[in-house]
Amino acid sequence: MSIVRVLVSDKLSESGLSVLREAAGVELEYRPGMSEDELCGVIGDFDGLIIRSATQVTARVVESADKLRVVGRAGIGVDNVDIPAASRRGIVVMNTPTGNSVTTAEHALALLASLARKIPQAVSSMRSGKWEKSKFQGREIAYKTLGIIGLGNIGRIVADRAQGLKMKVIGVDPVMSSDRAAELGIELVELDDLLRRADFLTIHAPLTPDTKNMINDAAFDKMKNDALIVNAARGGIVDEQALVRAIQEGKIAGAALDVFGQEPIDPKHPLLELDAVLCTPHLGASTSEAQERVAVEIAEQAVAYLQLGVVKNAVNVPTLPPEIAQRLAPYLEVAKGLGSIVGQLDPVDVRELRVTCTGEAGELGVTPIARAALAGFLEHHLEEPVNPISAPYEAQERGIRLAEVKEASDMYSAAVRVTVSGEKGSHTATGVPGRNGEPRLVALDGYEIDAVLEGSIIMMRNLDRPGVIGSVGTVLGNRGINVSRMQLGLDEKTGQALALYNVDTLVDDGALDELRKIENVSSVHNLRL
Repeated sequence: MSIVRVLVSDKLSESGLSVLREAAGVELEYRPGMSEDELCGVIGDFDGLIIRSATQVTARVVESADKLRVVGRAGIGVDNVDIPAASRRGIVVMNTPTGNSVTTAEHALALLASLARKIPQAVSSMRSGKWEKSKFQGREIAYKTLGIIGLGNIGRIVADRAQGLKMKVIGVDPVMSSDRAAELGIELVELDDLLRRADFLTIHAPLTPDTKNMINDAAFDKMKNDALIVNAARGGIVDEQALVRAIQEGKIAGAALDVFGQEPIDPKHPLLELDAVLCTPHLGASTSEAQERVAVEIAEQAVAYLQLGVVKNAVNVPTLPPEIAQRLAPYLEVAKGLGSIVGQLDPVDVRELRVTCTGEAGELGVTPIARAALAGFLEHHLEEPVNPISAPYEAQERGIRLAEVKEASDMYSAAVRVTVSGEKGSHTATGVPGRNGEPRLVALDGYEIDAVLEGSIIMMRNLDRPGVIGSVGTVLGNRGINVSRMQLGLDEKTGQALALYNVDTLVDDGALDELRKIENVSSVHNLRL
């Protein structure tokens, strides 16, 4: 087992560090608190990087990471990672989406209760020697309407706990069906309806271009004047200046924030001067239990990927259950081999690479299969390494469209077909997993054939005439090149044959030139898989 080096550049619990120290074949370096310049100076020596929220994995850091294969975030948010830059370099970015879900949900509800009962203000008053009982009259939570924006792990936990407090829960989520929401006891509504109806509003959505500043002046105009809002998700979802105006103008009654557009927040920020606003310094995941959990989870995930190739909780590559991944693996090998073959044939000025999956291959998932084929195709055209993560970015930069197609089974119960097309023509290769899971080529450019996709292959087109195969054997034999397998496809209408020779060693240019001189041979390609 080769040694992999992992850098931890933020503070991590001892339990997580112990997972890395005790893992066979892992060399750990623990250096929290590094600057961007310091990180750029050392990251080139590491295979893995584990972070929390402090380290900024910028495009500059990624460019310096020559060996890096995985970035692991102990927590859910990956705002501090340049994911497109990492993806272009084929670096898997992982997080721990459920490790701090309960902790964050509990903090949101604690903020909601504190806001409703004005607890922090009452504590502050008493510490100043006052007894202002009537000033801090609060509101009940029971039988009020709670609006939840985002019904992911955390949002669903908040909904469950709120229902235990006898709250009526309504929610907004772009990817949850109304049937599933109903199963959870949540009424799924449109955002405008939620804003109008909610007595309390809590946000549990990611920060995206669609959610940035979604709670703005227009949103506050639609809310009840006595509504209270909680944001323990991501800074930037609530327009902070609009919130200040809404509080000052009486559009809503108060807010509690654990996250901000800029962290740490400016001590002179106007939000901090409003009595109706509670602020905590991003404490959503700050419990000892959550920090232990996410540290252990991300350490285990990073080790599993670096040593076994197991992908879990990745944000830039599909994550599959182990049983699905095991069934999918043979099709990925087939797809990569097919992509590699069509990438080594006569150039067609490629514009599109189309991957068609039939039967089980289509049911398991076309996207990972298509990406594997694209990586196989591109690896013969790029100087830098390419993998299924970076391949779509490399293709996009080169104007190559990746098309994914799922079809019913035809002559094979399950198969993968890769077609590369462009202004100069097209090439199509079809493959299936063999009995032992090995990738097999069953058709190439209209020829039916059965060949194993591995090692070095000589591909030859010739007229179907006596003596051609014997002449090939003589040329290769004279050069000490052994043929381990040979497969032949024939177009009976034209008399053209396609032959694939699996050979034990690489074939040099001299041997290829000699093969091309054989009578009735029209083309020879040396394929490397």
